[in-house]
Amino acid sequence: MSVFVVTGTDTDIGKTVFAAGLAGALGAHYWKPVQAGIDPEGDKECVAALSGLPPSHILPEAYRLTTPASPHLAARIDGVEISLDALALPKVDGPLVVEGAGGLMVPVSETLLMIDLFAHWRAPVILCARTGLGTINHSLLSIEALRARDIAIAGIAFIGEPHAENERIIPALGKVPSLGRLPHLDPLDAGALRTAFASSIRLP
Repeated sequence: MSVFVVTGTDTDIGKTVFAAGLAGALGAHYWKPVQAGIDPEGDKECVAALSGLPPSHILPEAYRLTTPASPHLAARIDGVEISLDALALPKVDGPLVVEGAGGLMVPVSETLLMIDLFAHWRAPVILCARTGLGTINHSLLSIEALRARDIAIAGIAFIGEPHAENERIIPALGKVPSLGRLPHLDPLDAGALRTAFASSIRLP
C-alpha cells in the first residue's frame, strides 16, 4: 500500500481540491482522519464529488466534529477525546491519499500536533502552497519543520495564479521537487479538475 499525506502551509489554500485530484488520478482511496466543521459539508463530501472515485474509495473519518475550528478545540466543544490509536492508517488495496487538517502545527489534541501524527505514520508528505505573497516564508518554514521530524517530502504543489519566481525559488531553496501548479478552477467540477490535474501536476 502506497500512502501520500496531503497537507498545506495554511488552511483554505485548496489542499482538499488537490487531494481530490490526486486521489482520482491515482485511483486511490481517500481518508480525512479528523474533520472539524461539517456545515454545509465536510471535505469527504467535496472529494467524493470532485475525484470521480467510487463511493467505496471514500473512507469515513475517524472523527467527524461539528465545530469549524482547530481539531483540539472542536473535539473539546463536541465532548470528544481524540486518541492516537484511532488515527492508525486504514489498510486498503492500492494507494491511499490522506488529507490533514489545516497546517502542520495545528493541534489535533492537547498533546499532539498534526505534524506529530505525520511523523508517527512515516508516510511521505505532499505540501500544498499558495503562489502569492507570503508563500516563500510559509513554505520554507513548513519544509524545515518536516525535515526536523525526518518526514519524507514527496514534493510541493502550488495552487493559484502563476507566479514564476515563487514557483522557482521555493523548490530551489527547500531542495524539494516541484509537482507543478494547480490553477483555481471556475467552474470547479470533476471534469475540470481531472483535465487540469493531468495537464498541470506531475504525479509523485
